[in-house]
Amino acid sequence: MRLWKIAFRSIQFRSLSSVLTAFSMSLGVALVVMVIVLHGVIRDSFNKSAQGYDLIIGPKGSALEVVLSTVFYLKPPVGTIPASYMDEFTGQHGQYRNRVEAAIPVAIGHHFRGCPVVGTTPDFFDKLEFMGGKTYKFREGDNFKKTDTYAAVLGAKAQKKSGLFLGDTFQPAELGDDSEIGSNSHTPFKVTGILAPTGTPNDNAIFVNVNGFDCMHGNEDDNDHDHDHAHDNDHDHAHAPTKYSAILLMTKQRDAGPELTEEQLRDESKMPSAEMMTRTRPDLEAMKLPQEIDQTVDAQAISPSREIASLFENMIGNIQMILIMLAILVIIVAGIGMMVSIYNTMNERRQEIAVMRALGARRTTVMAIILLESILLSFGGGVFGVLIGHVLIGVIGPWVAVYTGIIVEPWNFQWAELILVPGLILLASVVGYLPAAVAYRQDVANSLKP
Repeated sequence: MRLWKIAFRSIQFRSLSSVLTAFSMSLGVALVVMVIVLHGVIRDSFNKSAQGYDLIIGPKGSALEVVLSTVFYLKPPVGTIPASYMDEFTGQHGQYRNRVEAAIPVAIGHHFRGCPVVGTTPDFFDKLEFMGGKTYKFREGDNFKKTDTYAAVLGAKAQKKSGLFLGDTFQPAELGDDSEIGSNSHTPFKVTGILAPTGTPNDNAIFVNVNGFDCMHGNEDDNDHDHDHAHDNDHDHAHAPTKYSAILLMTKQRDAGPELTEEQLRDESKMPSAEMMTRTRPDLEAMKLPQEIDQTVDAQAISPSREIASLFENMIGNIQMILIMLAILVIIVAGIGMMVSIYNTMNERRQEIAVMRALGARRTTVMAIILLESILLSFGGGVFGVLIGHVLIGVIGPWVAVYTGIIVEPWNFQWAELILVPGLILLASVVGYLPAAVAYRQDVANSLKP
């Protein structure tokens, strides 16, 4: 009979203690899997949510708070920047016009039934991408036009939370106003489209024409107060906002070669010749754009991906490491428990081992059987722990989606999970050595005595 079959039969003979030992180890593995997968999914979601544009032009202050308010709608706006800054990027004589693909304004500061209301332009859905190159799709209706001053688009989750449907009208309230809806002091917005789910924070937001957003602050023309007249004319009059919360920039860059370091940008002589062959002068200038903007206008140019990476490295990454260390500690304690469990059975198995030796089994064979028991228990507990971890992710996934807008599925996988089972086998070999050594040194003659 093969050695692993003998070890498996021994585990079956002590099924209750074996199952409890493996289960205790599987709990630690499940915790590690949950931490790794949730952290990976959240990190990817945060990074991909900021894709589609390269820079955020925002007011002076905390760059991270600007990203949290502009990209994730988790913070009130830090401040405002003059709307005239748009001319620098899109105007006929704008100094950055040749280096900017698109500039999209964003205005924040209102809500409706707990959903953030974001003022922007149709370009937000026509030109931006998300989640690595996906484009926005409409489940119902369509994008609003620039001339639709009081038009709105609902995110997939915002539609359910707000209870609004295509063609409905609503009045947003300012942040800090505890009421779920705003006053009737301005023309209501009409829903023209409902987005398909994106898996980004935009699912939780309501987007309105930035011109109408500015009108909520008392900048509405007298003609705008005639609700019926405004709708009959499709809100075709133009209203120019005076300030924005931020501007999203898509710069003109070619995807040639790896990204350059700051040192290489400062000193082009340090760039490898291959990169010099693939990068043109406009590419280098686009990379220096943030520093130029900071020096030109009273605002800051923020790289959202850099701020998010810093957030995960300095804060969330540390929390993940603490949780993983606690989970590993649980696994080690379970491994020690397994060692104690097998060691305590050595006295009961004294005659069993002696009979095996008397029938010709070598000391190394007996030692290998005990080690295989430890490895089989760890392997079974590890595989079961991975399954438990993914099942629990599926259970809490809807809760995570409701409170964060991040979609987590039970089949989400991270490559770091692949080291769990091999690591458990290594741990099993270590903790199984002591009882295996006891079996190796056991005296056959004394063990055969009744």
